[in-house]
Amino acid sequence: MSRAKLLPRDIEVKRSDPIYMAHAYLTKVPVPAIIPFIETFTEPGGIVADVFAGSGMTGVAAVACGRNAKLSDVSVLGQHIGRGYLNLVDSGLLRSTATKVVEQTYARLGGIYGVRCSACTREALLAKSVWSMVFRCSNCKGAVNFYASLEAADWYKSKMQCPHCQASFGSRSERIGETPCVDFIDCTCSRSQIEQPSSTPLGEPSLAGLEVPDLPIDASRQMYVASALGRNGFTSTASFFSMRNLQALTVLRDEIQQVDDTNLSAKLFFAFTAILSRASKRYQWSKARPLNAANANYYVAPVFYEWNVLDLFDRKVDAIIKANDWLLDQQGDGSLFGATVTSAEYVRASAVSLPYPDHSIDYVFTDPPFGSNIFYADMNLFHEAWIGATTALEDEAVVDRSKTSADFRGPERYERMLTDALRECRRVLKPGGYLSMVFGNSSGAVWSLIQRAVAAADFVIEPEMIATLDKGQRSVKGLASGFEHVATIDLILTMRVSDNTPRELVRPDHDEVRAVTRVLALSESLDTPSHLYVALLRAGLQRDWDLGSLDLRDVTAVLCDLGYSVDEKSGRLTRTEDRRSS
Repeated sequence: MSRAKLLPRDIEVKRSDPIYMAHAYLTKVPVPAIIPFIETFTEPGGIVADVFAGSGMTGVAAVACGRNAKLSDVSVLGQHIGRGYLNLVDSGLLRSTATKVVEQTYARLGGIYGVRCSACTREALLAKSVWSMVFRCSNCKGAVNFYASLEAADWYKSKMQCPHCQASFGSRSERIGETPCVDFIDCTCSRSQIEQPSSTPLGEPSLAGLEVPDLPIDASRQMYVASALGRNGFTSTASFFSMRNLQALTVLRDEIQQVDDTNLSAKLFFAFTAILSRASKRYQWSKARPLNAANANYYVAPVFYEWNVLDLFDRKVDAIIKANDWLLDQQGDGSLFGATVTSAEYVRASAVSLPYPDHSIDYVFTDPPFGSNIFYADMNLFHEAWIGATTALEDEAVVDRSKTSADFRGPERYERMLTDALRECRRVLKPGGYLSMVFGNSSGAVWSLIQRAVAAADFVIEPEMIATLDKGQRSVKGLASGFEHVATIDLILTMRVSDNTPRELVRPDHDEVRAVTRVLALSESLDTPSHLYVALLRAGLQRDWDLGSLDLRDVTAVLCDLGYSVDEKSGRLTRTEDRRSS
């Protein structure tokens, strides 16, 4: 059977497996999506490389399949996470050590998470607190508590008013402070969590005598501009945490570092970094349910949560244990805790200069940055402040959205870096080896760049091996206008070294593209605008098209002509049958 027939054509995976849930990282590819490719292109004991390794999912998949892994990336956080997954420990010992660490941390913190129960007046434990931004009314200049104003408007933002002058009010006003509003507590007088008005903690939070990690997020960073950090006053990593949670995190990290067993200490620190986003002001509140923290930006909502750090940590350790045990089970011998460490290594290195010998790798599976979609080095600062090292901006393969410094990282630089990385992959691959690359973008110009980089590196994409990857994520950007204009489904392009007969690309005319788009749009499998867009990209690659003119916005225009609309809750396409038949 040919390899093409062994590979899935369309991959749909949920982001809920034990490995995925253990630690968050930007654009992480779930392990179940990687395993079929490793099993198709390698034999047990073979060597799999990932040159944009990120959080190390390729390494986890390789180890789970009984292969060896060579992982590399410029990301400090990525290396920390990748090594954390592959540091397999005794789960029982990890659980008991974590419990001891939590107890010692509580003892050092005093009563900063202690509150008085409004029902029985006894001491209770704070689970989480709801905080509100305070804004200045643009009309009367009075201070407005966003949460209180929203509550007074019966939770309808459109009806919010300034309590002083009754002028319409919204979150675009000037932020001038923040204040706690509601506490959720655990008390022995109730089996369920109690909601009560915020009160002063029984122990006063203090950072005295603590060395709190903090890194600036200044105007040289893309995310400083994109997240309006200067305007909102969030210009360093520490500014995203309450004083109480900064104290708790700093003491907790100190207790973890004092654990004698280095593997256990490293695994606990892996759990520690996994809770940082949730332990910060970036964890969004909503009336219905918590909205979690966005990983790709530094947004702090007008109303946000302050969670009990030690409660978050204790629950995260349980999630880490599930991931640890899953990987041990894949090995077939849960007693060999160190067996996989030597079969997977993660080094910090640029993809344009790999530290591997010529013809030493059986297969490459990689997921490079998608142009200007995400700025990893900027977002990783949040965690790397606690790790103690940072990712170098000059090594990052991205395209800047705005000129924030003299060293503008443009599309030409990105294309050159991606081309050089692919050439390095060609150098280290064994004869006959394959490379699979995950990529997603809504711009035809970026896809054309990818085609040029692949050709310049002497690779050729195998049309029959192109797969779609749907991770079940949906962007809400653009839904107000009827369709989203951000691609949420990726392609996995599998390629081999060229045999010196490169295919000539043709530039399709507008009518041809529109005709193919209409045919694809009428297929029964169409689900979202992104599904149609990646189907068109795949069709274009199979026809040797230059993809430069294939933009997602043009695809949505065809869908509108065909009578499609999008359900704003599900993100799914719907259409009127009579308009479809016409």
